[in-house]
Amino acid sequence: MAKKLRITLAKSTIAALPKHKKTVEALGLRKTYHTVEHPDNDAVRGMIKQVSHLLKVEEIN
Repeated sequence: MAKKLRITLAKSTIAALPKHKKTVEALGLRKTYHTVEHPDNDAVRGMIKQVSHLLKVEEIN
C-alpha cells in the first residue's frame, strides 16, 4: 500500500506571500486546522517544503 501524507494548516495565511497562499490553496487547504490527505510523491513534497512554516505533516500508511 502506498504511503500517504496527512497535511494540516496550522497557521493562518493572512500575512503570507501571495505565492504561498496559492500553494496552500492548491493543496486543498481552506481554513486553519483543515486537514487533507495526499499521496507521498515529489510534487506534494515540494509544495510542503515551500510552505512548511504554515503546515503540520504526518505520514500515514
